[in-house]
Amino acid sequence: MEKQIIATVKKIVPAVISIVISKNLTGQTKEADSEAKKIKTGGGSGFIVDSSGIILTNRHVVNDPLAEYAVVLNNDEKYSAKVLAKDPINDIAVLKIDAKNLPTIKLGDSTKLELGQTVIAVGNVLGAFKNTVSVGIVSGLSREITADSEIEGRITKLQGLIQTDAAINPGNSGGPLTNMKGQAVGINAAMVLGAENIGFTLPINAAKKDLQDIKKYGKIRRPFLGIRYVILNKKLKEKYNFPIDYGALVISEFLPKGKAVIPNSPADKAGIKESDIILEINKKKLSPKKDLENILSKFKINDEIKLKVLRGKEELYYKIVLEEKK
Repeated sequence: MEKQIIATVKKIVPAVISIVISKNLTGQTKEADSEAKKIKTGGGSGFIVDSSGIILTNRHVVNDPLAEYAVVLNNDEKYSAKVLAKDPINDIAVLKIDAKNLPTIKLGDSTKLELGQTVIAVGNVLGAFKNTVSVGIVSGLSREITADSEIEGRITKLQGLIQTDAAINPGNSGGPLTNMKGQAVGINAAMVLGAENIGFTLPINAAKKDLQDIKKYGKIRRPFLGIRYVILNKKLKEKYNFPIDYGALVISEFLPKGKAVIPNSPADKAGIKESDIILEINKKKLSPKKDLENILSKFKINDEIKLKVLRGKEELYYKIVLEEKK
């Protein structure tokens, strides 16, 4: 077992990279003051999946629009990195560096993972300890967590995660979780503060579609309904006296200038209105565990979906054709 772990680590480490985040001291955008002295403000990890310089990492690692990103390879070569795309649902981002013939990590199949299976995590721990390796097992599957995004100022819900006891620390974010064949089965995403041996990883199959979209269309494509909403639960039902404790309440939330139903969107064209409660999509009940975005992610652009909607005391039914999010 030990020899196999060592062999696997030697196989994957050359393709694991460090991400350096820097900003202008002036706080201006990089375009506004190209001569300003820059300081390092953070770091993360990633891994090369295509020899032409395509890299997978976490969206939260590269989500600051005012920052510049650089990639440091295992041989200490440094490249400026371009953010090709950010997955709007999963915490995944795709980067590109101008390099060729790079070592890569092959993508495995996260649906074939089993509880107790041995996995290896590699990353740039604390932004200082490059290629830190930890070994553990798959502790849980299909986990769900919420993460607070300082950049976006909102809470993001991540679903379908892999739980592992392989150590995942600050700076590990974006690095690979691999099986014993050296295939990436996940992208390390988060740890639980105050707890030991509890880390979460995004399943690699979520990234496969993103990579396919970028190769085919040059961007990540997602089906678009066109509403802002809040998922109802028992607490909200009791507090605001809603008639039910499930479904997606169509509301502009805390955005006073935002519209609950985006003009000319599929929802707008179908007749969905603010204060409607979407109860079901294709007979699947919406709830905190089956969020609207999560259900929509299973569909494709131009798919027709059927919505069951509560408006006041009346139940309405709509057929909507999903469009591409612009």
